[in-house]
Amino acid sequence: MEVYNDPNIHAGAHISYNDIVPALPVIWKFVTTTLVTMSSIIPVDLLSAATNPSYFSNLVTTNASNPTNIALLSYNDTFRNNVLGSNASARQLQNLDWQAFHEMGTYNRKTNSVYVTSNYVSLDNPINITVIDLGNNYSIKSTRFKDVNEANGGTNWYPPGSDQSNGTTPPRLLFCDEGDFDAYSGLVSVDPETGDSEVVLNNFGGRNFSSVNDARQHPVTGDLWFTDADYGYFQNFRPAPTIPKQVYRFNPSTGEIAVVADGFSQCNGLEFSPDLKTLYVTDTGAQEFGQNLTRPATIYAFDILPDARTLGNRRTFAYVDNGFPDGIHADTDGNVWAGCGDGLHVWSPDGTLLGKIWVGVASNNFAFLPGKVLVFSNAQLWIVEGIKAVGREICRDFGVC
Repeated sequence: MEVYNDPNIHAGAHISYNDIVPALPVIWKFVTTTLVTMSSIIPVDLLSAATNPSYFSNLVTTNASNPTNIALLSYNDTFRNNVLGSNASARQLQNLDWQAFHEMGTYNRKTNSVYVTSNYVSLDNPINITVIDLGNNYSIKSTRFKDVNEANGGTNWYPPGSDQSNGTTPPRLLFCDEGDFDAYSGLVSVDPETGDSEVVLNNFGGRNFSSVNDARQHPVTGDLWFTDADYGYFQNFRPAPTIPKQVYRFNPSTGEIAVVADGFSQCNGLEFSPDLKTLYVTDTGAQEFGQNLTRPATIYAFDILPDARTLGNRRTFAYVDNGFPDGIHADTDGNVWAGCGDGLHVWSPDGTLLGKIWVGVASNNFAFLPGKVLVFSNAQLWIVEGIKAVGREICRDFGVC
């Protein structure tokens, strides 16, 4: 989660969260103009770049205050041939005057919609949930859910006893609620059809998390793995941290919670490899109260040990060349995708940078769809269509295998 402030969110409306909760769901609708920029795949000459610091700035340019261009940059033939494919094209879907497209990006089959969290503005105007309707030309609406105070990352949530194998039990959404000065940070389950919510976890043995950031559910054990960072404190809606930056594993059947990794500046996004043998964790320590690019902007990889409960062999998987890696997902070939300072970066399983979906501004997260990927850059929503890559959770979430 990055530190931004946009006083124009909701066209200047400042609405108390307490006024909204009794009348859920409350929805704001927006009329936007879709700007279209088609993209071909641009090859990157790494040898030229190695001796020319201006190479990339001359390759692609953007208007950072109003980005409308998207480019597909191929660093490796694998990106062009196997990740994107010859039919890939890209365009901008939305360009708003507020930051509706920040984090999460979770699909719900019951509503055929993708749920994205907006960026933080103020305690009087809490984080919204932006709903992208896939059945209605990616139209958007905005809402909030009871018990979700300041949402950030999230995932699909199969409660204990649900069948994750074939999608017959539609999942609930699981929001990482960063909390505020009154509410504890934790994990909140929501049925997006009814607005029904349930707090799944909100403490570590009685201790307040700092700002729970992102989560994944293990598809075999059902355990919830999540990160905790300090971004609520940096954005002035959470108290000073009293617990380290750590990765946790929570068993929702027994209530057991354990720390599985520590030693981060700011652990942020996390993701499993498709074979469930590796956990990737991003460290966004380069962004705290402001940017300091001498601090971590790194993806770490861990072996998931055979018990599927513990980690080993921590190692550096990748360091990004622009901004820092935030939200992270894998595809079924084991490639690792992350939202970074200029768009999405894609690495092979061995850590080779294969290419970028470049928008010229920070992309905090994204969402795989069948044959497509949605890219979030706060005020803008982009789509790359006709790709060959398949997101790790596409088969489970969409039933398209």
